[in-house]
Amino acid sequence: MSSVLYDTPGPRAKRRNVLLSVVFFVLLALLLWWVWQTMDDKGQLTWALWKPFTESQAWTTYLLPGLGDTLRAAALAMLIALPLGAVFGISRLSDHRWVRGSAGVVVEFFRAIPVLLLMLFANEFYDRYTNVTSEQRPLYAVVTGLVLYNASVLAEIVRAGILSLPKGQSEAAMAIGLRKGQTMTNVLLPQAVTAMLPAIVSQLVVIVKDTALGGVMIGFTELLNTRGTLAANYGNVVQSFVVVAVIYIVLNFILTSFASWLEKRLRRSKKSTGAVLGADNVDDINAGEVGGTAATGAGGGGI
Repeated sequence: MSSVLYDTPGPRAKRRNVLLSVVFFVLLALLLWWVWQTMDDKGQLTWALWKPFTESQAWTTYLLPGLGDTLRAAALAMLIALPLGAVFGISRLSDHRWVRGSAGVVVEFFRAIPVLLLMLFANEFYDRYTNVTSEQRPLYAVVTGLVLYNASVLAEIVRAGILSLPKGQSEAAMAIGLRKGQTMTNVLLPQAVTAMLPAIVSQLVVIVKDTALGGVMIGFTELLNTRGTLAANYGNVVQSFVVVAVIYIVLNFILTSFASWLEKRLRRSKKSTGAVLGADNVDDINAGEVGGTAATGAGGGGI
């Protein structure tokens, strides 16, 4: 079955694709075997280095507290950045030039600055001009940097999602007398959410991973930071990196799986019945309308 982007591959193309797939998997297997052999030669596969992860102390003392701080910072950043990004994205579509221009300046400014630099600036700001304690300051700085950067990115996602809708949606809303605010909240945004949900989820995954920047530079006790303490105590640097990588993979997989389920649910809820009226149905509807009009007219004459 052909599409606009490509034609259906023929027999030669199918054989070539199968051959390339086989070559790729063979090379991947060789790479994994080389990694396994190298780690075995260096003594990195000995049970003594992996054993701490089967005991509760490594998890309750190091990994789980770090994971809790990672999830707390990511959740706070998501809760603040999502509505803030939506506000700035809608503001960039405003009819008022000063609103549109101000929102554009803010979005472009914070989108151009690396998130790590925003965290460092926020950490210095809280240190010099606020009464935030030294224990809470890394969390505040990480959340602030994540919110400022990701809200600006989400604002562009929201704006692009709304602009991707057909103009006929806005024109139809105006034709039935809806104001622009009503059109945005009742017509455009509900449709745009489904279209921009994959991009929003991708940005939420970035938020979870970027919490690690705070642990590297400003001492935030997130998962990667506590991994360093664990590796220093048990002497299993490579193993701790592998375990933390698996934890991040599981977290992001859960997040993307939930988003996929939510997107499918939203799409199903917006589908119509797909029923098509035939000529007989249209005649019945018209006859009913005519009969109803005549009855109304007769009743009105009686009154």
